[in-house]
Amino acid sequence: MPTLLLLTTVSTEEVTENISKLHTVLSAINVRQVITCVLLVVICVAGIKILMRLLDRLLENGRVEKTLHGFLRTGTRIVLIFIAILLVAGELGLDVTSLIALLSVAGLAVSLAVQNALANLAGGIQLLISKPFKVGDYIDIGGISGTVQEINMIHTRLSTPDNKVIFVPNSDVSAARLTNFSANENRRVDLVFSASYDAPAQQVLEALRDMVEKHPLALQEPAPFIRLSAYKDSCIEYTLRVWSHSENYWDLYFDLLEEAKIRFDAVGIEMTYPHVNVHIDNK
Repeated sequence: MPTLLLLTTVSTEEVTENISKLHTVLSAINVRQVITCVLLVVICVAGIKILMRLLDRLLENGRVEKTLHGFLRTGTRIVLIFIAILLVAGELGLDVTSLIALLSVAGLAVSLAVQNALANLAGGIQLLISKPFKVGDYIDIGGISGTVQEINMIHTRLSTPDNKVIFVPNSDVSAARLTNFSANENRRVDLVFSASYDAPAQQVLEALRDMVEKHPLALQEPAPFIRLSAYKDSCIEYTLRVWSHSENYWDLYFDLLEEAKIRFDAVGIEMTYPHVNVHIDNK
Protein backbone atom coordinates (compact mmCIF):
# COMPACT_ATOMS: atom_id res chain seq x y z
CA MET A 1 0.00 0.00 0.00
CA PRO A 2 2.77 2.62 0.79
CA THR A 3 4.37 1.84 -2.59
CA LEU A 4 1.03 2.44 -4.34
CA LEU A 5 0.59 5.76 -2.50
CA LEU A 6 4.12 6.84 -3.50
CA LEU A 7 3.45 5.91 -7.12
CA THR A 8 0.23 7.92 -7.02
CA THR A 9 1.99 10.94 -5.53
CA VAL A 10 4.83 10.88 -8.06
CA SER A 11 2.40 10.42 -10.94
CA THR A 12 0.27 13.36 -9.80
CA GLU A 13 3.33 15.61 -9.59
CA GLU A 14 4.44 14.56 -13.06
CA VAL A 15 0.99 15.22 -14.48
CA THR A 16 0.88 18.70 -12.94
CA GLU A 17 4.34 19.52 -14.31
CA ASN A 18 3.47 18.26 -17.79
CA ILE A 19 0.23 20.24 -17.88
CA SER A 20 2.15 23.36 -16.92
CA LYS A 21 4.62 22.78 -19.76
CA LEU A 22 1.80 22.21 -22.22
CA HIS A 23 0.15 25.48 -21.16
CA THR A 24 3.41 27.38 -21.70
CA VAL A 25 3.95 25.94 -25.17
CA LEU A 26 0.34 26.46 -26.24
CA SER A 27 0.57 30.16 -25.34
CA ALA A 28 3.48 30.56 -27.83
CA ILE A 29 1.73 28.98 -30.81
CA ASN A 30 1.36 31.29 -33.85
CA VAL A 31 -0.92 31.29 -36.92
CA ARG A 32 1.66 29.59 -39.19
CA GLN A 33 1.95 26.67 -36.85
CA VAL A 34 -1.83 26.36 -36.70
CA ILE A 35 -2.12 26.24 -40.51
CA THR A 36 0.70 23.73 -40.74
CA CYS A 37 -0.96 21.55 -38.08
CA VAL A 38 -4.29 21.67 -39.90
CA LEU A 39 -2.62 20.46 -43.09
CA LEU A 40 -0.78 17.79 -41.11
CA VAL A 41 -4.06 16.64 -39.56
CA VAL A 42 -5.65 16.35 -43.02
CA ILE A 43 -2.70 14.33 -44.27
CA CYS A 44 -2.81 12.08 -41.20
CA VAL A 45 -6.54 11.47 -41.58
CA ALA A 46 -6.10 10.56 -45.26
CA GLY A 47 -3.13 8.33 -44.41
CA ILE A 48 -5.08 6.54 -41.68
CA LYS A 49 -7.96 5.84 -44.08
CA ILE A 50 -5.60 4.41 -46.71
CA LEU A 51 -3.79 2.22 -44.18
CA MET A 52 -7.08 0.97 -42.73
CA ARG A 53 -8.28 -0.02 -46.21
CA LEU A 54 -5.04 -1.92 -46.79
CA LEU A 55 -5.51 -3.67 -43.43
CA ASP A 56 -9.09 -4.62 -44.35
CA ARG A 57 -7.87 -6.23 -47.59
CA LEU A 58 -5.15 -8.14 -45.72
CA LEU A 59 -7.67 -9.41 -43.17
CA GLU A 60 -10.19 -10.45 -45.81
CA ASN A 61 -7.57 -12.30 -47.86
CA GLY A 62 -5.75 -13.77 -44.86
CA ARG A 63 -6.55 -16.62 -42.51
CA VAL A 64 -7.10 -14.52 -39.42
CA GLU A 65 -10.17 -15.50 -37.37
CA LYS A 66 -13.04 -13.16 -38.30
CA THR A 67 -13.79 -12.45 -34.65
CA LEU A 68 -10.33 -10.86 -34.40
CA HIS A 69 -10.92 -8.51 -37.32
CA GLY A 70 -12.75 -5.89 -35.28
CA PHE A 71 -10.15 -6.01 -32.51
CA LEU A 72 -7.25 -5.64 -34.96
CA ARG A 73 -8.95 -2.76 -36.76
CA THR A 74 -9.64 -0.95 -33.49
CA GLY A 75 -6.13 -1.53 -32.16
CA THR A 76 -4.49 -0.40 -35.40
CA ARG A 77 -6.66 2.71 -35.57
CA ILE A 78 -5.75 3.67 -31.99
CA VAL A 79 -2.02 3.28 -32.72
CA LEU A 80 -2.28 5.36 -35.90
CA ILE A 81 -4.25 8.10 -34.15
CA PHE A 82 -1.67 8.12 -31.33
CA ILE A 83 1.16 8.53 -33.88
CA ALA A 84 -0.78 11.34 -35.60
CA ILE A 85 -1.21 13.12 -32.25
CA LEU A 86 2.53 12.90 -31.63
CA LEU A 87 3.29 14.32 -35.10
CA VAL A 88 0.92 17.24 -34.59
CA ALA A 89 2.26 17.85 -31.09
CA GLY A 90 5.84 17.91 -32.41
CA GLU A 91 4.86 20.42 -35.10
CA LEU A 92 3.32 22.66 -32.45
CA GLY A 93 6.56 22.55 -30.50
CA LEU A 94 5.17 20.50 -27.64
CA ASP A 95 7.47 18.26 -25.67
CA VAL A 96 6.58 14.87 -27.08
CA THR A 97 8.31 13.11 -24.20
CA SER A 98 6.09 14.92 -21.70
CA LEU A 99 3.01 14.10 -23.75
CA ILE A 100 3.94 10.41 -23.86
CA ALA A 101 4.48 10.44 -20.09
CA LEU A 102 1.09 12.10 -19.59
CA LEU A 103 -0.67 9.54 -21.79
CA SER A 104 1.21 6.71 -20.09
CA VAL A 105 -0.06 7.78 -16.68
CA ALA A 106 -3.60 8.04 -18.05
CA GLY A 107 -3.24 4.62 -19.66
CA LEU A 108 -2.03 3.12 -16.37
CA ALA A 109 -5.03 4.53 -14.54
CA VAL A 110 -7.43 3.18 -17.15
CA SER A 111 -5.78 -0.27 -17.19
CA LEU A 112 -6.09 -0.55 -13.39
CA ALA A 113 -9.75 0.41 -13.59
CA VAL A 114 -10.59 -2.18 -16.25
CA GLN A 115 -8.15 -4.96 -15.38
CA ASN A 116 -10.92 -7.61 -15.32
CA ALA A 117 -12.05 -6.59 -18.79
CA LEU A 118 -8.43 -6.71 -19.99
CA ALA A 119 -8.07 -10.23 -18.57
CA ASN A 120 -11.17 -11.29 -20.51
CA LEU A 121 -9.80 -9.58 -23.61
CA ALA A 122 -6.50 -11.44 -23.29
CA GLY A 123 -8.42 -14.68 -22.81
CA GLY A 124 -10.49 -13.96 -25.92
CA ILE A 125 -7.38 -13.38 -28.03
CA GLN A 126 -5.87 -16.61 -26.72
CA LEU A 127 -9.03 -18.56 -27.61
CA LEU A 128 -9.24 -17.10 -31.11
CA ILE A 129 -5.59 -17.88 -31.80
CA SER A 130 -5.45 -21.39 -30.31
CA LYS A 131 -9.02 -22.30 -31.50
CA PRO A 132 -9.85 -25.04 -28.96
CA PHE A 133 -13.45 -24.87 -30.20
CA LYS A 134 -15.63 -23.10 -32.74
CA VAL A 135 -19.21 -21.94 -33.04
CA GLY A 136 -21.52 -24.97 -33.12
CA ASP A 137 -19.29 -27.23 -30.99
CA TYR A 138 -20.68 -28.87 -27.87
CA ILE A 139 -18.21 -28.26 -25.04
CA ASP A 140 -17.81 -28.49 -21.28
CA ILE A 141 -16.04 -25.67 -19.42
CA GLY A 142 -15.37 -26.49 -15.79
CA GLY A 143 -18.70 -28.29 -15.40
CA ILE A 144 -20.71 -25.92 -17.63
CA SER A 145 -21.87 -27.69 -20.79
CA GLY A 146 -23.53 -26.30 -23.89
CA THR A 147 -23.32 -25.55 -27.59
CA VAL A 148 -21.11 -22.60 -28.52
CA GLN A 149 -23.26 -19.80 -29.97
CA GLU A 150 -20.76 -16.95 -30.03
CA ILE A 151 -17.10 -16.24 -29.28
CA ASN A 152 -16.34 -12.57 -28.83
CA MET A 153 -13.49 -10.66 -27.21
CA ILE A 154 -15.01 -10.57 -23.72
CA HIS A 155 -17.07 -13.74 -23.22
CA THR A 156 -18.18 -17.01 -24.81
CA ARG A 157 -21.92 -17.60 -25.14
CA LEU A 158 -23.23 -21.14 -24.64
CA SER A 159 -26.70 -22.57 -25.22
CA THR A 160 -27.53 -25.47 -22.89
CA PRO A 161 -29.64 -28.49 -23.91
CA ASP A 162 -32.57 -27.06 -21.90
CA ASN A 163 -32.32 -23.78 -23.86
CA LYS A 164 -30.57 -21.66 -21.25
CA VAL A 165 -28.01 -19.09 -22.39
CA ILE A 166 -24.79 -18.89 -20.35
CA PHE A 167 -22.17 -16.17 -20.78
CA VAL A 168 -18.76 -17.42 -19.62
CA PRO A 169 -15.96 -14.80 -19.24
CA ASN A 170 -13.04 -15.60 -21.52
CA SER A 171 -10.60 -15.40 -18.61
CA ASP A 172 -12.47 -18.32 -17.00
CA VAL A 173 -12.62 -20.24 -20.29
CA SER A 174 -8.87 -19.98 -20.89
CA ALA A 175 -8.07 -21.05 -17.31
CA ALA A 176 -10.58 -23.93 -16.95
CA ARG A 177 -10.30 -27.55 -18.04
CA LEU A 178 -12.15 -27.68 -21.35
CA THR A 179 -13.68 -30.69 -23.11
CA ASN A 180 -14.74 -30.41 -26.74
CA PHE A 181 -17.19 -33.18 -27.64
CA SER A 182 -17.43 -32.06 -31.28
CA ALA A 183 -13.74 -31.70 -32.10
CA ASN A 184 -13.46 -35.09 -33.80
CA GLU A 185 -15.65 -36.44 -36.57
CA ASN A 186 -16.66 -39.59 -34.67
CA ARG A 187 -17.59 -40.37 -31.06
CA ARG A 188 -17.98 -43.66 -29.25
CA VAL A 189 -21.20 -44.62 -27.49
CA ASP A 190 -20.49 -46.67 -24.35
CA LEU A 191 -23.39 -48.57 -22.78
CA VAL A 192 -23.69 -51.32 -20.17
CA PHE A 193 -26.70 -53.67 -20.13
CA SER A 194 -27.63 -56.14 -17.41
CA ALA A 195 -29.28 -59.50 -17.90
CA SER A 196 -30.37 -62.32 -15.66
CA TYR A 197 -28.11 -65.27 -14.90
CA ASP A 198 -30.85 -67.43 -16.42
CA ALA A 199 -30.41 -65.80 -19.86
CA PRO A 200 -27.87 -67.61 -22.08
CA ALA A 201 -24.89 -65.30 -22.65
CA GLN A 202 -24.74 -66.13 -26.36
CA GLN A 203 -28.39 -65.13 -26.79
CA VAL A 204 -27.79 -61.77 -25.12
CA LEU A 205 -24.68 -61.08 -27.23
CA GLU A 206 -26.50 -61.98 -30.45
CA ALA A 207 -29.43 -59.70 -29.58
CA LEU A 208 -27.10 -56.76 -28.94
CA ARG A 209 -25.00 -57.48 -32.04
CA ASP A 210 -28.05 -57.69 -34.29
CA MET A 211 -29.39 -54.43 -32.82
CA VAL A 212 -26.14 -52.58 -33.60
CA GLU A 213 -25.73 -54.05 -37.10
CA LYS A 214 -29.22 -52.96 -38.16
CA HIS A 215 -29.10 -49.41 -36.74
CA PRO A 216 -28.44 -46.88 -39.55
CA LEU A 217 -26.50 -44.47 -37.29
CA ALA A 218 -24.10 -47.08 -35.91
CA LEU A 219 -20.76 -47.26 -37.71
CA GLN A 220 -19.40 -50.73 -38.47
CA GLU A 221 -15.83 -49.43 -38.82
CA PRO A 222 -14.21 -49.44 -36.32
CA ALA A 223 -15.97 -52.68 -35.44
CA PRO A 224 -18.41 -52.52 -32.49
CA PHE A 225 -17.27 -54.06 -29.21
CA ILE A 226 -19.89 -56.29 -27.53
CA ARG A 227 -18.70 -58.55 -24.71
CA LEU A 228 -19.71 -59.97 -21.36
CA SER A 229 -17.92 -57.65 -18.93
CA ALA A 230 -18.84 -58.48 -15.30
CA TYR A 231 -20.60 -60.90 -12.99
CA LYS A 232 -22.59 -58.94 -10.44
CA ASP A 233 -24.57 -60.08 -7.39
CA SER A 234 -27.92 -59.99 -9.18
CA CYS A 235 -27.06 -59.89 -12.87
CA ILE A 236 -24.50 -60.32 -15.61
CA GLU A 237 -23.28 -57.11 -17.29
CA TYR A 238 -22.62 -56.77 -21.01
CA THR A 239 -20.61 -53.84 -22.39
CA LEU A 240 -21.44 -52.34 -25.77
CA ARG A 241 -19.17 -49.82 -27.50
CA VAL A 242 -20.07 -48.53 -30.93
CA TRP A 243 -18.91 -45.52 -32.96
CA SER A 244 -21.09 -42.88 -34.60
CA HIS A 245 -20.68 -39.51 -36.23
CA SER A 246 -20.46 -36.82 -33.55
CA GLU A 247 -23.71 -35.15 -34.62
CA ASN A 248 -25.54 -38.48 -34.26
CA TYR A 249 -24.16 -39.39 -30.82
CA TRP A 250 -27.22 -38.68 -28.68
CA ASP A 251 -29.69 -40.07 -31.22
CA LEU A 252 -27.80 -43.35 -31.32
CA TYR A 253 -27.32 -43.37 -27.53
CA PHE A 254 -31.04 -43.15 -26.73
CA ASP A 255 -32.07 -45.37 -29.66
CA LEU A 256 -29.89 -48.21 -28.38
CA LEU A 257 -31.22 -47.85 -24.84
CA GLU A 258 -34.81 -48.12 -26.08
CA GLU A 259 -34.15 -50.84 -28.65
CA ALA A 260 -32.28 -53.07 -26.21
CA LYS A 261 -35.30 -53.32 -23.87
CA ILE A 262 -37.61 -54.09 -26.79
CA ARG A 263 -35.33 -56.84 -28.15
CA PHE A 264 -34.72 -58.38 -24.73
CA ASP A 265 -38.46 -58.55 -24.06
CA ALA A 266 -39.07 -60.10 -27.49
CA VAL A 267 -36.73 -63.05 -26.86
CA GLY A 268 -37.47 -63.42 -23.14
CA ILE A 269 -34.24 -61.95 -21.72
CA GLU A 270 -34.85 -60.50 -18.26
CA MET A 271 -33.11 -57.19 -17.42
CA THR A 272 -32.71 -57.68 -13.70
CA TYR A 273 -32.34 -55.21 -10.86
CA PRO A 274 -30.59 -55.57 -7.46
CA HIS A 275 -32.43 -58.17 -5.39
CA VAL A 276 -31.84 -60.89 -2.82
CA ASN A 277 -33.01 -64.50 -3.19
CA VAL A 278 -34.08 -66.07 0.11
CA HIS A 279 -34.23 -69.90 0.31
CA ILE A 280 -36.23 -71.41 3.21
CA ASP A 281 -35.28 -74.84 4.45
CA ASN A 282 -38.41 -76.64 5.78
CA LYS A 283 -36.48 -79.46 7.44
